Amino acid sequence: MAELTIAFVDLADSVSVFETLGNDRATQAVTKLTQWIGSVGRDNGGRVVKMLGDGVLLSFSHNQHAIEAIVHMQQEHARRVARWPKHLKLMMKIGVARGDVVQVDGDCFGDAVNVASRLSDLAGPEQILVTDQVIYKLGLRHGVRSRTLGPMLIKGRTEPCEVFRIEWQPEVLSEFLTLPSGLQHQSVSAESVFGGIQLEWLDALHAFNLTDLPLKIGRVPESDFVVNDPRVSRLHAVIDIRSGNYVLEDVSSYGTWVRFDGAENAIALRRQECLLHSDGEIAMGASFADFSAPTIGFKLVDGSVTLGRGLLQA
Repeated sequence: MAELTIAFVDLADSVSVFETLGNDRATQAVTKLTQWIGSVGRDNGGRVVKMLGDGVLLSFSHNQHAIEAIVHMQQEHARRVARWPKHLKLMMKIGVARGDVVQVDGDCFGDAVNVASRLSDLAGPEQILVTDQVIYKLGLRHGVRSRTLGPMLIKGRTEPCEVFRIEWQPEVLSEFLTLPSGLQHQSVSAESVFGGIQLEWLDALHAFNLTDLPLKIGRVPESDFVVNDPRVSRLHAVIDIRSGNYVLEDVSSYGTWVRFDGAENAIALRRQECLLHSDGEIAMGASFADFSAPTIGFKLVDGSVTLGRGLLQA
């Protein structure tokens, strides 16, 4: 058993690329990109554990090398795809965890592997989510910008772990973390972390508690939250809670965009999921660049507030 940093790199929206290019050309594009991801990992002291279709599992003995590798991947890939057609951009979602790992016949097993995979699922395109152990292992003078997303319940684990988002974009302003001597876990449950979610569109303001989930957003009256705009699909998006975390899933025809408070860049979703880790806005059927796009404001309510389905009462 060895202590390793595990990184799971997944390609977002590969289904759209296959639909556009066809199986042969899309397979070539995905294979070329995953091979490049593997080469960046190896160049930074990592090992390619295995290729998983449109994903790559990497292991690193040195934690700092792992973070340097994945930050370089995102920065370099952003430059590479800047001029690609939007519908052909294969963006990366990365989850990273550190812990004891069992290596058998070249494969890796253990909690860190499971958590890295789960964080990759929860991340949005171009995001890097890491556990507190990864940040803590960097030390006090690591120069890596990151922002805490708070304690999260990860599927398969009984105890929550604090999750951080690595801010790799040069233009993103985020706090530099000066870590205390140790990060203290809190005993949390979905109910204690989140009391519910509040949605607002035009003059409609509704609040929903955990028992109301999954929450369906769409154009038809049967939706839990109705957005009556022709660009909004009959069933456009679903908000649910998984392992103590809110997740938005786009199920629409024209896509969904999510922008968190304080962030300049939006996350574009097309039949994809996004972790709702803080308050923000959701544009439906058109991006935020279109000032007329139907836009929902959302706010996560902590567990100290009791909400019920219907209009929010003052």
